[in-house]
Amino acid sequence: MTQTSSSPHLLIRAARGERVERPPVWAMRQAGRWDPEFQKIRTGLSFYEFSENVEKSVQASLCPRRFGVDGIILFYDITTLPVSMGLPFELKKDIGPVPNRPIRTMADLQSLNANPPPESYDHIRQLLRRVKEELRGELPVIVFAGSPFTVATYCIGTGKDVDATRRFAAEHPDVWRGLLDILSHATGGFLRTLIAEGADLYQLFDSWAGMLTEAEYDEWAQPYHTQILASAPGVPRILFVKDCPYLAKMATTGAEIISLSSHHDLAAARRDYPHLVFQGNVSEKTLRTGTVAEVEAAVVACLKAGDGQKHIVNLGHGVGKETPVANFEAYIRAAKRGVSSGE
Repeated sequence: MTQTSSSPHLLIRAARGERVERPPVWAMRQAGRWDPEFQKIRTGLSFYEFSENVEKSVQASLCPRRFGVDGIILFYDITTLPVSMGLPFELKKDIGPVPNRPIRTMADLQSLNANPPPESYDHIRQLLRRVKEELRGELPVIVFAGSPFTVATYCIGTGKDVDATRRFAAEHPDVWRGLLDILSHATGGFLRTLIAEGADLYQLFDSWAGMLTEAEYDEWAQPYHTQILASAPGVPRILFVKDCPYLAKMATTGAEIISLSSHHDLAAARRDYPHLVFQGNVSEKTLRTGTVAEVEAAVVACLKAGDGQKHIVNLGHGVGKETPVANFEAYIRAAKRGVSSGE
């Protein structure tokens, strides 16, 4: 990442490893179904109708601002990119994104545009511009992309069913490898466009790669993380692999920030990789099912493990849809108050 002068934003300074007055806090899916204000904005619209409605997506993205978060992540989906490449999706309740015509053959693969023009995801570019206009420099804007493994599983229609993905890769190795390659190329272009248009940092999501064997991870995940991160520099880069057992591999990708789940030992990670910034690792389950006091205690424990520097408070995954608003308020409040909130 190219270093520039110190940012006015706490999140960016922490992401760069600069000394900060406190660790910043935000949350994956902080704009989501758990928030009644978000639900009011979305009323009556399907997911893709909602996400492609720029004004409503602006309102949704900005919903968490009222809680005091230190960054705004834009509201869209990781399947935005394959849609722009020519593969329509539908979001099905309790299933997730489902392609209208799953990739099965080389002909299907060749129908995808490896270089989707920025106009094909213009609603995201407009969303970025409008959110920045609304914030007027108050908070940094986070963009994101899915890593090829996870996005490819949706493109072939297997999603988090890793065994089904393995079968597809074994039966169609050329299609599978080609899909990973084309997604990697397109993802780099997507992120470079958003960086050029004002994104302050980005997160690369690989939600399902943490379930892979080490050999599979080395073939289907790690090289693509490294390729994409190298192809889209210029802002702080966060790598998120849900519950990833291969922290040492994540640490070599070029990401300045590694996002940890509640299964990871944050203090040990900071000790073992002092050159990196770590994000996490409050339990999403505690946020969703715990009491306010339990949420506050979990945040304080996270802050102590993070030790105040090179640490961004976040969850191990996204905010669950059953999460009480009071718990999210407690999460932000405790993170901003610091370790004294539990002592």
